[in-house]
Amino acid sequence: QVQLVESGGGLVQAGGSLRLTCAASGINLDIYDTHWFRQTPGQERELVATLNNVETTYYAESVKGPFTIFRNKEKNMVNLQMTCLKPEDTGVYYCHSSAYGKFYWGQGTQVTVSS
Repeated sequence: QVQLVESGGGLVQAGGSLRLTCAASGINLDIYDTHWFRQTPGQERELVATLNNVETTYYAESVKGPFTIFRNKEKNMVNLQMTCLKPEDTGVYYCHSSAYGKFYWGQGTQVTVSS
């Protein structure tokens, strides 16, 4: 059974940092494209960052610079390091992995940035 489990969310003041973790079981994230999305109430999920299977990264314009997506191969994880957080970064962050026509979502982790 495939599972993606996000962790690392929480409440942080503006300017602070958080590291989100997407831990996978049942699949090898090395061969998957893994994305972090975020969603706020009433809004569609927004793509924040991508790390693909050849280590190419993509970032939404709003997070370029402060956010970094990277892989922990030993632990089969993909992390999102978020710095210089702003209140507009608040939302539920979801991990999504896809490859070979298959795709999986995690349950999400809440990030709240207070002003």
